[in-house]
Amino acid sequence: MHGALSQDKQNVSKADIAAPAEKKRTKLALQLCFFALLLVFGEHLSRNSLLPTLAPRVDGTSHSFAVSAFSVLQRVDQKLCHALGCVNRPVRDFAAWKIISATLSPESAGEGLKSGVNQSLLQVEIQNRLAIAVLPPNLEISLTDAEESEIQSIQISPKEWLPIAWQESHSDFLRTGIPSGEQIQSELPISLPQNAAGYRVRVFYP
Repeated sequence: MHGALSQDKQNVSKADIAAPAEKKRTKLALQLCFFALLLVFGEHLSRNSLLPTLAPRVDGTSHSFAVSAFSVLQRVDQKLCHALGCVNRPVRDFAAWKIISATLSPESAGEGLKSGVNQSLLQVEIQNRLAIAVLPPNLEISLTDAEESEIQSIQISPKEWLPIAWQESHSDFLRTGIPSGEQIQSELPISLPQNAAGYRVRVFYP
């Protein structure tokens, strides 16, 4: 015996097969949208810890793709903040800072012989190399003798080492931080003991 299905029955069979496939595609699309929403709101809720962790360096040491991708993430974050509101917490990150140069030069050797100290000038250039604003650190100058033993440590707060003109143009810097990529040059007078032979400069947060 042999036979053939009618055209109507074939159409019904194809419809029965297509319906589950269409449901699966719809379910998959809904799941993807749900996970996308979770990622978006997860980023928004954890942005104060996530952004500093993901932020690349802007001094050329990070891959250009990472810098571009983070720029896109920042734009999305700004739109979310505009729509949902954000609480921006100040970021402290020791790794953000790069001391480009630090030079200590005497100002008046003759007067130093009379007073027992050398009036010197520390010229330092520092950069925030992260792709986000970071709170300014303290500076520490360690003075050493000829045997490289530390003889004095000088700690300088941001209000002391940041140039006055820069502070006036960034009046809220203690809350908002120093902008990404900003390079700051500062000159600081320092009194050196007579046995000072070397120095080290580092940044730190108290």
